[in-house]
Amino acid sequence: MTDPVSPSALPDGQALAALVAGKLCHDFISPAGAISSGLDLLRDPTAQDMRDDAMGLIEASAKKMIALVAFARVAFGAATSSERFSGAELGGLVADLTGGGRATLDWQVDNDSYSKAESRALVNLGYLTVAALPSGGAATVTTRRDGTGLVIEGRAEGARARLKGEALAGMSGQPLTDGLAGQWVQPYWLWLTAHDAGGTLDVEAEEGRVVLRAQMPN
Repeated sequence: MTDPVSPSALPDGQALAALVAGKLCHDFISPAGAISSGLDLLRDPTAQDMRDDAMGLIEASAKKMIALVAFARVAFGAATSSERFSGAELGGLVADLTGGGRATLDWQVDNDSYSKAESRALVNLGYLTVAALPSGGAATVTTRRDGTGLVIEGRAEGARARLKGEALAGMSGQPLTDGLAGQWVQPYWLWLTAHDAGGTLDVEAEEGRVVLRAQMPN
């Protein structure tokens, strides 16, 4: 991977907070808008024959919103009373958010107890592994502890497994120079999580295969 650039070229705390907030708003607007549309249908006296469809839309969108909020609390924030999370809890957050897509998730993570920093790295890496398979494939996330700390690995294998340029820049600790900020900020956040903990993030990308590997020291 490319060596990280000088910190002065990267967003400061306020700018990064704005980028994260912008990404979350983008993620939330779709299910929130669908819930609003479903409620409009329920209130429309001329659309009572669509009541079941409206209720289905509201239910599915509410589940999506809940999954997004639960994931974001661990992936981006500290607004939780838990200091540590189990592997099963973290796997549930990623599965709830990515379920129903074209890629399958094989969560082979030890049901250990993970710190907030480890948990943040795990869920972001897991999500981005699945996201590397827009046309489908198999995403496998594993963990192991060695003498120095925790190694988290995500393998995305599929016919069109890939990372966009924005994601590669973010995972290298590079500033965004082109493309969409919303597709850069989560990969950068993963790099920053590993970097701030004194660890590293490595990426291997080749045709049909992407490997993300975060090392989090003890």
